[in-house]
Amino acid sequence: MTTLQPGDKAPNFSATDQEGKKHTLEDYKGKKLVIFFYPKASTPGCTAEACNLRDNYEAFQAKGYEILGVSADSPKRQQNFKEKNNLPFPLLADEDKEVINAFKVWGPKKFMGKEYDGIHRTTFVIDEQGVIADVISKVKTKEHAGQIL
Repeated sequence: MTTLQPGDKAPNFSATDQEGKKHTLEDYKGKKLVIFFYPKASTPGCTAEACNLRDNYEAFQAKGYEILGVSADSPKRQQNFKEKNNLPFPLLADEDKEVINAFKVWGPKKFMGKEYDGIHRTTFVIDEQGVIADVISKVKTKEHAGQIL
C-alpha cells in the first residue's frame, strides 16, 4: 500500500501513453490531475473503473480535472483497452513500473488464496501545485467518479 498522503508533493514522473506520447507531472502544472492505477487493462474491474470515469469525463473537465490511467500493460494493450472502451483520456504504459513504484502502489496482494506482487488499485488526486489532495485506496470501480468528485 502507498505511504503517500494528502499534503505530500506528488512524485515527478515521466512515462509514455498508448501512442508513445510522453507525459510528465510538469505537463499538468496549473491543472488538477486524477491519476488512477489499475492492475490490468481489459479485466472486469479495471474496465468498470475506466468506463465509470469515462461516463463522468465531462463533469471532471467542467471542474478542471485531467485524467491519466496507469498500469504495467504494454502500449498495444493500453491502445486496445482505450479503443474498445472509447476512453477519452491517456493510458500510461508503465511496463518498467517507474511511475507505479514512484507512487508506491506495487506490492503483495492476495487473490483466491494465492499471494503475489501486483498493482494496488489506487487513485491520486493532485492539485494545481503538484500536491496530493486525496488518496483513494478503497476504490469502488462502478462508482469511482463519485468518490473523486
